[in-house]
Parts: sequence; structure tokens; C-alpha cells
Amino acid sequence: MLERLFQLKEHGTNLRTEAIAGLTTFLTASYIIFVHPGMLAATGMDQGALTTVTCLSASLATLLIALWANAPLMMAPGMGLNAFFAFTLVLGEGVPWPTALGVVFLSGVFFLVLTWLGFRERMVRAIPQSLRLATSVGIGLFIAFIGMKNLGLIVKNDATLVALGSFSPAVVLGLVGLTLAVLLEIRRVRGSILLAILLTTAAGMLFGQSPLPTGILALPPSPAPIAFKLDIAGALNVSLWASIFSFMFVDLFDSLGTMLAVCREAGMTDENGEIPKLPRMLTADALATVGGALLGTSTTTTYIESASGVSDGGRTGLTGVVTALLFVAAAFFTPLIAAVPAYATAPALMIVGIFMMRGIGGIDFYHFEEGAPAFLTFILMPLTFSIATGLAFGLISFVLFKLLAGRIRECDPFLIGAAIFAAVSLLV
Repeated sequence: MLERLFQLKEHGTNLRTEAIAGLTTFLTASYIIFVHPGMLAATGMDQGALTTVTCLSASLATLLIALWANAPLMMAPGMGLNAFFAFTLVLGEGVPWPTALGVVFLSGVFFLVLTWLGFRERMVRAIPQSLRLATSVGIGLFIAFIGMKNLGLIVKNDATLVALGSFSPAVVLGLVGLTLAVLLEIRRVRGSILLAILLTTAAGMLFGQSPLPTGILALPPSPAPIAFKLDIAGALNVSLWASIFSFMFVDLFDSLGTMLAVCREAGMTDENGEIPKLPRMLTADALATVGGALLGTSTTTTYIESASGVSDGGRTGLTGVVTALLFVAAAFFTPLIAAVPAYATAPALMIVGIFMMRGIGGIDFYHFEEGAPAFLTFILMPLTFSIATGLAFGLISFVLFKLLAGRIRECDPFLIGAAIFAAVSLLV
């Protein structure tokens, strides 16, 4: 049955290899179970329900792309997109979290329509590479800044806006956890972020900085407090259109870039370098976002950590099935997950921020028409505490500089339209 469903022999793999690959992917990306609920709980959403929904949405989305596209990819609520949801939309702009879920839902629906019409890949070609890289870099800075803030390493200061916090025991433990995560990454240890979180939590319990877990196994908390609570009508407000676009834009390059990279590594391309099942993968990604919003979580996207499973031999959707089942199993360990303190997960945000900074070397800062808009994009995201604002300034400035330089013809019509839309959104 497995052979018929996943064509294991055709892909040069077997059950044991796929199982190991699925386990590797889970261990590499399972930090999301600890980090994501904590971020969205800042909005007032129920953290226990968020833990269940995180595991459930990751499992269902990964199963969808595994069974429909037979791809060794993992999907879960995306880092960066969850920060935008919590700290920009809800806490920054005062949008109620049910309305923010409605924004995510609409972005997924529009994404689905764009995918079916073939516009999704057309939009990718319209946005210059420098702005794509700058978006990832800016989100990385934003996430790292949130991690430092959650840890207490950076605190509010009336004179200088921000300042270095005091070295309390919790801050010291967090910095030890950050150091441990970096060392594990240097040694290329699988699941380095997860190991750092668990060891930091254990150290905190040992030194009396956090309580022991109340248990090990338990039925998952009910998702009822957040499931199907989205406010779609409220999300249709004109003032939120820019946020819908921002979710679409970030997910567009996050998922598509990950799919292209991982599928090439897995040998899923044809003789022309194309990925035959890419339309199915993109549709699955959009459906996962819609489904995730219904369950009560921010945008679901494809994880680059999928590459760790591919590097261990994963070649088919069976890898994803194993990963999905492990996420379901993790939901039954909520007493342990609930015992993980903020100072243990904050270093994970900083490490993810480092990962997302890798693209900065691809931005040509000597070419100011490319470098200046890219700089505005990534610097304004953490400084304004808004991914949407940084993205808007990047799009507008890129088109404006090309116009002033007399080279507006170099801008794709889709890019010009996006810049006009961004300018209107800033003024509304």
C-alpha cells in the first residue's frame, strides 16, 4: 500500500529512510510548538488552545501536501507571520484577534484564487530580488528584536527608546541557552533549537527560576476558545487591506522559495528544472492558511527545516506523514510544553532571526537603486514594529527611485501596482 501511494522504489527510498527523515524534520522544526503559542498568547488568545491548534494545524497541513503532492515538505504556522499577527496587527494597531484571524483567512482565500489563475508565480517575477531578500532580512531582525524583548535583554527607555536590561537570573539563563543553541548549530546537531529550549528549561527548574511540570501526559487542551472565532466581516475593512496584502506577499516568497530549494535538493525537478507538482504544492499552501485561520492560528507556510529531512534521505510524502503523526503525538505532552518559560524560548527567536539574515549578502548596496529600498525595507520592520510598514516603504521607494532615475520601464506593471497600493495603505 505504501509503495502504491508514495512510489518509494521509483524515488529510490524505503520505509526506514522515510521514517528517519520524518523524525529529523520534526526534531528540527518542533521548536514551533513552544514558541508559536507564546507569541500569539500575547494577544489575549488562550495559550493552551494555541498549543493544540499549533500541533493540529502543522499536522493537517503537512498531511495535505504529503498525500496530495507526495512531497517531503512540512508546513506549520510561519515565524515572522506570527510576529506580524501578534505585534503589528493586534498589539500595534489594536485590531481584535478574531478580526486578525479574518485577515489571515482572506489572505489565504485571495492566495488560493491567485494560484488558480496562475498569478502567483507572475507576482514572484515582478518583485526584484533585492526586495525579496530584504523582506526576509527585515523579518529576521524583527523576530530577533522580539526575542531580546521577551527575554528582558532589551527594555524600554524614555530617553533612548530602548536600552540594555539588567542581568537577572532569567536573562542569564536565556543567554546561556542562546550560547548553547549557537554551539549546537556550529556542530550541526539535529534539533539544536529544541535541545537548547529543553536544556535551558531544565536548568531554570534546577535553579528554582521556573516550576516543575504538573505532569507529563494529558489530553490536549480544547481548541474551542479560539477555533472558528474569526471575524471575516471585520477584516473586510479598507484599513486592513494592506495587512491582507502583506500576509500574502510574505507567504508568497517564504513558501515558494522554500519549495523550490527543498524540491531541487530532493530531485523532484524535471529535465527542464521545473517542479511538475508545484501547482498542487502552492494550492496546498493556500488551503493550509485558510484552514489554519479557521482553527485559530496565523498564516501556515512551508518550513525550510524540511531540508533537514531531505538531507537524511526523505524523498516522498511518507516523510511528511511521519512528521505529521509526531506533531499529533506532541499535543499529548502539553503539561511539559506549558512548563517551558519565556526565557527558554526567547533564544529560539534570536536563532531564527540569524537564519533569516543569511540573504543580506545578496543585496547590492553599491547599486543604490537596489540597496536603498532594500535598506528601508529591513530597517523599518523592527524600528516601526511592523512588517507591513517596512514592506510598503521598500515597494514605494524602489518604484520612486526608478522613476526619478528615468528607468521606470524597468519596473514590472505588477510592481508599480503594488507600490501604488502600498502608498494608499500608508495614507488611509
